[in-house]
Amino acid sequence: MKRLLYLIFILIGVTSCVDEENLSNTPEGNFEALWSIIDERYCFFDYKAETLGLDWDEVHARYRARLSDGMTSEQLFEVLTDMLSELHDGHVNLYSAGNVARYWSWFEDYPKNWDAELRAAYLGTDYRLASGLAYKILDDNTGYVVCESFSSAIGEGNISEMLYYLRTTNGLILDVRGNTGGELTYAERLASHFTNERILVGYTTYKTGTGHSDFAPAQEEWLEPSQGVRWQKPVVVLTNRECYSACNLFARDIRECPGVTVLGDQTGGGSGMPFTSELPNGWAVRYSASPSFDARMNQIEFGIEPDIPCQLDSVAALQGYDSLIETARELLR
Repeated sequence: MKRLLYLIFILIGVTSCVDEENLSNTPEGNFEALWSIIDERYCFFDYKAETLGLDWDEVHARYRARLSDGMTSEQLFEVLTDMLSELHDGHVNLYSAGNVARYWSWFEDYPKNWDAELRAAYLGTDYRLASGLAYKILDDNTGYVVCESFSSAIGEGNISEMLYYLRTTNGLILDVRGNTGGELTYAERLASHFTNERILVGYTTYKTGTGHSDFAPAQEEWLEPSQGVRWQKPVVVLTNRECYSACNLFARDIRECPGVTVLGDQTGGGSGMPFTSELPNGWAVRYSASPSFDARMNQIEFGIEPDIPCQLDSVAALQGYDSLIETARELLR
């Protein structure tokens, strides 16, 4: 909450330039309002100019040419959606009464690397549930935990009870494949049970002005050890391209914990804290306003590479085996 309030305070100071223009509710007015909001408040321009060759002024000229006075709301929505897609950011959305613009190529352009039916077969029907955590002990005495989302409340008691139940196992597989995020608090809470010491996990910074490079000095982000049950045995975390937003930050944090190996595919990214503004016609736009980095100040907007790359073997899957789970079991043995 402190981080969010600080972000709101900072953004209040950089909003006046757009608000004072009082742009009209016309195709051009809404276009200029959206372009300006992103131009002044979006946090990844320098990084995406470097990695994608993004030129926001060139984008303005190209999409401005697609406007016309008589265009419908649907046509305007399409133009604005296409313009926002140039950012390649899953945290950027445009909301109208009848549609939501979204950029999903961060996972759609890559192999899924998990199968819901296959994972359900490993869990069986006798698994235990602790809020958003499903877990059991596999037949080789390996603990297996599935965390599908950080949207459901995960309490300290839920995690402690789960880890206590799994205490006799040889090690733990933590499967977060397909977890597209949710509440960062729950992601941090889960990671905090895998360290006995306070550890530096990354950095964050905030926009301080309307320029693309106007940021406050980076602030350290620390993971505090939980006061509940803390895991002391080896852990393998399974990731894929659908690990996004809060799950991307979870992968960032937990890989700094001792005894943890990340296995699978690169995560999907999404390291910017989102914020929302409004256009003259009432449409809302969400955008990344505050970037996070890893403990070495590397960008994680486009994901985090695993310690051990591993892909789902389609032949083994037909035989009922998940190659990521089986590789993790071997590592723990």
